[in-house]
Amino acid sequence: MDTVYTLYSSKLDKFYIGQTTDINKRLLQHNDPDSSYSTKGGQPWEIFLTMHCNSIAHAMKLERHIKNMKSKKFIMDLKKYPELLERTVQRFNDC
Repeated sequence: MDTVYTLYSSKLDKFYIGQTTDINKRLLQHNDPDSSYSTKGGQPWEIFLTMHCNSIAHAMKLERHIKNMKSKKFIMDLKKYPELLERTVQRFNDC
């Protein structure tokens, strides 16, 4: 299953948004001290929010939308208000 995920770094007080088919493996990659990922400076990352999608196209559209919002408040509201999360996920479910 394709998943859009949001990670949080308390070290940087920042979010990272991505998509994957294996969230556990991806989190390990982000937190690997020997990684060359751009997220290395924010380690340790923790999963803040996950959204399950029906297809890779759905996940890519949802990820792009969240990134385009450029809003920490929007990301926190997605977690705080389940109805907002559901509407946002369903909005891109036409793939």
